[in-house]
Amino acid sequence: MKTTPLNRIYKRIGKFLADPGESFLIQSIEAQKLFVCKKDAVIEQYDASTSRFGNGIRENSFKTPVGLHRVAEKIGSGAPLERIFKERRDTGIDWDHVSTEENLILTRILRLEGLEEGINKGTGVDSYERSIYIHGTNREDLVGTPLSHGCLALRNQDILRLFDMVKEGTLVYIDPPPIIVGRNRCGSIHFAGIFGTGMSALAQYLRFEGIAVSGSDRLLTSEDTASIRQSLEGLGCSIVNQDGSGVDEDTDAVCVSTAIEESNPDIAAARTSGIPIVHRSDLLAALIALKKTIAVAGTSGKSTVTAMIFEFLTACGKSPSLISGAPLRRLEKQGMIGNAWSGGSDLLVVEADESDGTLVKYAPHATVILNVSKDHKSIDEIRALFEALASQSVWTASNADNPVLASLPATVRFGHNGPASWRPDREQLLPASVRLFRQGIEYHLPLPGDHNLENLRAALCVCEHFGCEGPSLADAVKDFEGVARRFALTETEHNVYVIDDFAHNPAKIAAAVGAARGLSGRIVAVYQPHGFGPTRFLKDEYIATFRTIFRRNDSLYLLPIYYAGGTAQKDISSEDIIEGLGSVPFTAQAVRDRTELLGKLKADAKSGDCVLIMGARDPSLPALVRKVVELLGGTKNSPD
Repeated sequence: MKTTPLNRIYKRIGKFLADPGESFLIQSIEAQKLFVCKKDAVIEQYDASTSRFGNGIRENSFKTPVGLHRVAEKIGSGAPLERIFKERRDTGIDWDHVSTEENLILTRILRLEGLEEGINKGTGVDSYERSIYIHGTNREDLVGTPLSHGCLALRNQDILRLFDMVKEGTLVYIDPPPIIVGRNRCGSIHFAGIFGTGMSALAQYLRFEGIAVSGSDRLLTSEDTASIRQSLEGLGCSIVNQDGSGVDEDTDAVCVSTAIEESNPDIAAARTSGIPIVHRSDLLAALIALKKTIAVAGTSGKSTVTAMIFEFLTACGKSPSLISGAPLRRLEKQGMIGNAWSGGSDLLVVEADESDGTLVKYAPHATVILNVSKDHKSIDEIRALFEALASQSVWTASNADNPVLASLPATVRFGHNGPASWRPDREQLLPASVRLFRQGIEYHLPLPGDHNLENLRAALCVCEHFGCEGPSLADAVKDFEGVARRFALTETEHNVYVIDDFAHNPAKIAAAVGAARGLSGRIVAVYQPHGFGPTRFLKDEYIATFRTIFRRNDSLYLLPIYYAGGTAQKDISSEDIIEGLGSVPFTAQAVRDRTELLGKLKADAKSGDCVLIMGARDPSLPALVRKVVELLGGTKNSPD
């Protein structure tokens, strides 16, 4: 076989065999062959065609599912060769050999049932409900090349022989083609730091594609990441300690992000075994190249606009896939982590992060660039990265209202002012939402703030380009559920608004505070800076922004800088920022820890105030928000 070695597949499915010596089937999508196997030996093989639309897990995609299945039903016993079946019923009609483009179902049917929850079993992905079969076909001349609408098509004499060889319950493994990352053929990938938002998104997406995934994380036993671990394991990912034990002879590559240091045990294990180490950005670049990809870039708003484009395209019937930097609430409600999805079309929406400069590796079909501000890198450095990304895209949309982007080449420029070729007729800011009017249609987004108007312009511009129509878009905008930790609002029994927000640079903090002003005249802000390097880099901008956005009677509390581990020069603190503020007309304090913070908030937050809790990367921040809500009376009950 050209794909995963037989012994590796046998190792994966052996535990599902009632008898280690019983036969099982392997369909290689790459080789377009079906193998009948016993243990680690092939005893028969047939040309077998999968879908001409590729492999995929979604219903109505007409793509071939992947992963472990079993023969659920044998249909057609005793029927003559080349008998036509429709809806699994014998029509009593034999094929007359008249040439037809239609791929008929002939001779015998082996109906398959998926055995992997979320991959080929369950709502929206169920192979049995999708009517995935192994069957004979009238297009015998094309067997061995992709030709079906999702099923496995064999020549009629072959399906006749296979039918007599297998029984109901026989295991069938549909082996996906490997992902090519550089020169590496990857059918099994291990992620070092798999609980990270970017890494978990890739891990899920690869599992949806049928790739074997394992991973480790230093937060393996943390309560804050328990739900992520549960979701990944539910998709069949093997999660282990970060001690190198997850890297073995079955691992084709170890995936790392910029945050993973050279001393990581998984890297050491890979180097010892000669296993390739691939950067997350190289893996994402490989996936981007396989699809008609829409990349969302910008120093602020990427996750929200990525979510908007994905949800709007989905509502308009475009069935995109998703790789995001933050969980979507709509997907979280389905029991998922929420930052990845496998759709039925060739569209893929990805968040293109500029923080480590690796987005220059991406060559998407379409790019949307939202804004530029100092964050991780200087403005000039970030602009150069975005210009490189745009130059590698077929179509680019750029924000006409951002002066730094004014000279950036673009296919279309969206905006409210400036040289915009795509613009709204008018807009309206409301306390808890925004409205945008364009070409006679009202778009009402249930998120506040001028920055969300900017986000909405970008998303609508892209979705119009990809064929979404106004009325359907308007419904999708109205129903948008947002992104986790992006202005997540709770009102307490003490009539205090508590907002959980991912803001972690001066521009994002200013946008969050501005949006919160629509709810309350007094802001009690809590910010946890993340990383000593980023805090040092942005110290002056933090000080200038805090002086500008906070008013008399507001309060600002800074938690200690979040340290995620690794090598760091700890020569800056939250106290340094407070000291740099000097004399200001609002309360500004650095607190020692969260216990001190809770005491401050209990004394400070009053009815009608807005407590705005901001910070990034730390998975324990949502738990802090829950404690604050409880401290201030608990969630307010909705009226009956």
